[in-house]
Amino acid sequence: MNLPNKLTIFRVILIPFFVVFLLLDPENQMYRYIADAIFIVASLTDMLDGKIARKYNLVTNFGKFMDPLADKLLVCSAMICLIATGQLAAWIVIVIIAREFIISGFRLVASDNGIVIAASYWGKFKTVFQMAMTIVLILNIDHPIMLLLGQILTYIALALTVISLIDYVWKNKSVLKEQK
Repeated sequence: MNLPNKLTIFRVILIPFFVVFLLLDPENQMYRYIADAIFIVASLTDMLDGKIARKYNLVTNFGKFMDPLADKLLVCSAMICLIATGQLAAWIVIVIIAREFIISGFRLVASDNGIVIAASYWGKFKTVFQMAMTIVLILNIDHPIMLLLGQILTYIALALTVISLIDYVWKNKSVLKEQK
């Protein structure tokens, strides 16, 4: 097993620890800092494994499958936990998770037809803002500037989620046409 795949597995292993520290005692700021540190490390492995795989030609089918799955597990786990702590509205998380299901479905149909749907810049911006939003919300610092920053990042991440979905669907609408 190569290094990028090990980093992907490491990210998946970090998720339960992240969830435990975030939900064990949501009022305990030290647990929040630990959860945030775990989330940041896991997020960095997401960036790092792809760079290493492409740079050293270590792209594998396992990596193609597990890397996006690990990313979705991390982000969705975090957002669901933030619903539980009362920091994120359920409807926002539903929109974000729905987008992930729709894009995954598109990619599956495209793959069956020999088409590869590459990540777009809108999708990358969406990911960056979702991760920044999550980091700020996990910190849960009761200061007007941090609270405002959390709200701004949440609505930017939500807007980018919708924009990236529209972009994917528009650019890849031919995928849904019947293939012979």
